[in-house]
Amino acid sequence: MSIKHFYGIVHLYVGVHLGFDEALVRICNHEPTLEDLTLLLRSTDNQLTELINQASDVRELGGREVSYSRNVFLPITNLCRNRCWYCGFRRDPGDSEAWFMSLGRVAELLERARDAACSEALFTLGERPEVHAEVGRALRELGYEMMIDYLEDLCQFTLSLGLLPHTNVGVISEREMRRLRRLNASMGLMLECAADLPAHRDSPGKDPLLRLEVIETAGKLRVPFTTGLLIGIGESFEDRALSLLSIKKIHDEYGHIQEIIIQNFVPKPNTPMANCPGPSIEELLAIVATARLLMPEMNIQVPPNLLDFKCGLETFLLAGANDLGGISSVTPDFINPDHPWPSVVELRASIERAGFVPCERLPIYPRYARNPKFMSREVRKVVQDLADENGYRRG
Repeated sequence: MSIKHFYGIVHLYVGVHLGFDEALVRICNHEPTLEDLTLLLRSTDNQLTELINQASDVRELGGREVSYSRNVFLPITNLCRNRCWYCGFRRDPGDSEAWFMSLGRVAELLERARDAACSEALFTLGERPEVHAEVGRALRELGYEMMIDYLEDLCQFTLSLGLLPHTNVGVISEREMRRLRRLNASMGLMLECAADLPAHRDSPGKDPLLRLEVIETAGKLRVPFTTGLLIGIGESFEDRALSLLSIKKIHDEYGHIQEIIIQNFVPKPNTPMANCPGPSIEELLAIVATARLLMPEMNIQVPPNLLDFKCGLETFLLAGANDLGGISSVTPDFINPDHPWPSVVELRASIERAGFVPCERLPIYPRYARNPKFMSREVRKVVQDLADENGYRRG
């Protein structure tokens, strides 16, 4: 190696290190650029350690509570208009594994959830399943024209049992969201990525602009909202940075985003991305820590059944995560059936071993549970029955 080449490498290394330090200062001063976030998301080794240390200091200011909820997972149908390359949940009409949950089946699971002391009913489905004739026929047999009509009745029944609905139905209109808002404690839509990706080429509902519009509409309607990023589906580091900034921009205006999920892609068999590797632990830690520094007061969730905690749960919590999502003793994770949730006992023990305080929450986070502007009268009544004075689940 020539002396000139050697000094060129040294200069590049020093420049990158100084750029990292400057980016860290700017994000801590709440003035990062897209380039700053991209640089932080690329952190490895000593830089990643420094990034986590900074995020840990910020995380400590918010307390040592780590929240979770107990839920029942109700995927009403797995028929969908989208064809995401990584999805193992979706089925085509006529497939032997396609389903549409009847009223009786939903009622049975809701009653089991009530008896198991759950507080949340998580309603999901394939986006716009009515595009398939089979779904239209199933709805008409039940006396409904559209899926939104069916969901309204399901949410009303859920409230009557003393549980709180959280509905994620994909891209919907403002009118549809208004109808569901009255009967839902919270709603959600994963942004996944703010950039167009090949994995979404056959999925009209995964247009980033459409999804950002839904998230913004929720803000206008004061809907406590869950969104997040799906990491490892072909996005670049800059795409991840853009996604975080896009969510922050909307939340800064409306203040309604109650949590951001950082979810790692897990390959599914018999999908176009079955042989694609998921993201590294280092990548996930970097985005959790960067999200924490970018939005210090945000609830940041990591899914405990999808992460291989080789470095320990404590590292993710120190990096900025303060929520472990909904877990169920009633139903499996239908989206990731090979990755069972831990039990409540196991989850609480893991949190305590990491030196943090487990807190059971409702699907509506404490900050919003104490603010009547973010709830309808119907929802508020159930929240008041379930919540303690701090907005967590009453013991």
